[in-house]
Amino acid sequence: MRVFVTGASGHIASAVVPELIDAGHEVTGLARSDASAAVVKALGAEVRRGDLDDLDGLREAAAEADAVVHLAFDHDAVPAGRFAEAAAADLRVARTFGDALAGTGKTLIGVGLTPTGDSKLDAAIEANPRSAVWREIAAYAERGVRTVLVAIPPVTHSARDRIGFVPSLIDIARAKGVSGYVGDGSNRWAAAHALDVGRLYRLALEKAPASAQLYAAAEEGITVREIAESIGRHLGVPAVSIPADRATEHFGGFPFAGLDLTMPVGETGRLLGWEPVQVGLLADLEDGHYFAAA
Repeated sequence: MRVFVTGASGHIASAVVPELIDAGHEVTGLARSDASAAVVKALGAEVRRGDLDDLDGLREAAAEADAVVHLAFDHDAVPAGRFAEAAAADLRVARTFGDALAGTGKTLIGVGLTPTGDSKLDAAIEANPRSAVWREIAAYAERGVRTVLVAIPPVTHSARDRIGFVPSLIDIARAKGVSGYVGDGSNRWAAAHALDVGRLYRLALEKAPASAQLYAAAEEGITVREIAESIGRHLGVPAVSIPADRATEHFGGFPFAGLDLTMPVGETGRLLGWEPVQVGLLADLEDGHYFAAA
């Protein structure tokens, strides 16, 4: 298939793009700068210059492709207090892709979650500004688009991870001199290695049924205390509890430290034959690559 990928120079795409190419797909990646273009080219993909504000260019790229894998999002907007603004921009992109593919039967793979039937979980999903984007993508199934949503675990780890949850905690621990967790640290984060996630995307493209909701977690949840303790050992700083009423002060623009962000495992594997084979999160932390940079 001819596949157009946004966010093609990012961490997850660094696993997705080679996986698709190795399987024989023709991949074109969106790049907004010379540096991003160089990364996309090094991954083996063709480069299309542009950005997410160029809706006409995105519409044209989608029309030329057999499938769109939309990975891009302005993650820097979250700590900067512009989450809703970034979600609104992403909604415009999702509509552009959906309209371009409507009636074609072509594939649109987005990041997101559909309602689960669990009222508590669904309330949390609905509270996320990105939920409007997820609903929009899913709705295009009624307009002749083969839509697939992939729930990416909050910790997608590898040696290429530079801006995710783990690097954020490491940066905070270096700055504060302690590796913190909120309360007793029993809240958990789902995790998967980026290479396993990349393989899941390839299987999603090739095998997922229309309107599928996939979960890319290899581990349902690792306690944040365990993660903080590993970070503390590597940095030579103590792992300490941060009271909930001081969490915002301590963690600053990183609002996820006290959240429980688990994800089901097994269901997607049974559907697509996906079996994660890479190391788990704690083993990847022990490898030390997260701590190589000063």
